Amino acid sequence: MTLAKAYAAFAANTPLGPYEVERRAVGPQDVQIEIAYCGICHSDLHQVRDEWKGAKFPMVPGHEIVGRVTAVGAEVKRFQVGDLAGVGCLVDSCRTCPSCQRNLEQFCQKGAAFTYNSTEMDRKTLTYGGYSSSVVVTEAFVLKVSPKLDLAATAPLLCAGITTYSPLRHWNTKKGDKVGVVGLGGLGHMAVKLAAAMGAEVTMLSTSKAKEEDARKLGAHHFGLTSDPVTFKKLAGQFDLIIDTISAPHDYNKYLGLLRIEGAMVLLGVPPEPTPVAAGSLIFGRKTLSGSLIGGIEETQEMLDFCAEHNIVSEIELIPVQQVNEAYERMLKNDVRYRFVLDMKTL
Repeated sequence: MTLAKAYAAFAANTPLGPYEVERRAVGPQDVQIEIAYCGICHSDLHQVRDEWKGAKFPMVPGHEIVGRVTAVGAEVKRFQVGDLAGVGCLVDSCRTCPSCQRNLEQFCQKGAAFTYNSTEMDRKTLTYGGYSSSVVVTEAFVLKVSPKLDLAATAPLLCAGITTYSPLRHWNTKKGDKVGVVGLGGLGHMAVKLAAAMGAEVTMLSTSKAKEEDARKLGAHHFGLTSDPVTFKKLAGQFDLIIDTISAPHDYNKYLGLLRIEGAMVLLGVPPEPTPVAAGSLIFGRKTLSGSLIGGIEETQEMLDFCAEHNIVSEIELIPVQQVNEAYERMLKNDVRYRFVLDMKTL
């Protein structure tokens, strides 16, 4: 067992500060990673403020982890000391239930072990995340990271990347498909990049005209100003797929009207209140409204390989860990383009 430097939340709505966590000794199937960078996800903010309830303190957030392998267990086969590696939202699952057998560990029917504010599969040991100097994770949940990519900008791929890649793959996005992306933030900017790399014709759908220039730089071919009612008439029946990344309340029915017959709209954002959906919005056109979480380990590795092939990383602002509380406040004001990443060397 070793001690790792970290930043932790000690109670809801209090600033994060320095802390030390105990990391387990490297077992036969374990990989130890010296963390170089950790992305800040909006869910980190929800968790440390206990907005989703069930927070366990002290809490070390962070599930967008990249770094270098410093030790491996005797039975580890895919990694050796010095390799680049990553850890996303999951650190273990039961591996035997029907979901795990389908490589959908995120839906483990016995409850996956998440990277922080969760428990290991023994249901006793609390997990601590990537706002720390090191982590020990079983090999099956460690991901290979290509040296072709900027390491700091790769970190958010472990959540924002897979969260948007998974529905694009599930709905078989291909060259010539028309894809709409609702909201240009941490998730939305990745959805634009990935859909464009898959060959889709991408339209950014935003309430802010100021987002158009960035959207086009990121790969969007078109822009729809959704604060203008005319946009919904102009784009009616246009899209094969809509990726909705917005967590603020908005009218799903209006966006369902933008789908072609048998088109699909996938929800990634979680508004605080339920949103009414009219049956007619789905029935007239046999349209699909669905949701998506992250992805399993196999799909996450596929995403990282795809990003390496197409030179895709997140747009980031790299900050020292001591600025994490300021970053949280800026996130609430949407004052980041498009993801904060902590430089863990500053610990």
